Amino acid sequence: MAGKTKEKKQDKDLKTKEPSPFAPAQIKKFVQEVQAEFSKIVWPDKKVTLGLTGMVILLAIIVSAYLGSVDVLLGKLISSILHA
Repeated sequence: MAGKTKEKKQDKDLKTKEPSPFAPAQIKKFVQEVQAEFSKIVWPDKKVTLGLTGMVILLAIIVSAYLGSVDVLLGKLISSILHA
């Protein structure tokens, strides 16, 4: 039994240990991989970006106006029920 545990321990020692992900070499490798992936990205042009930004702002205004009006109407309804 003791022989088996020694064999397992020796097998673990024989395996090469992976370097820490926080080692400077690993950090440099990670940054290089990120730069390579970023170079593959196809970014939208300025016109598309501005158009989509405008749509998001418009939608946010519409939704906030709707929710604000529902809040005011429900507030008045509850107020009138409580005061009656």
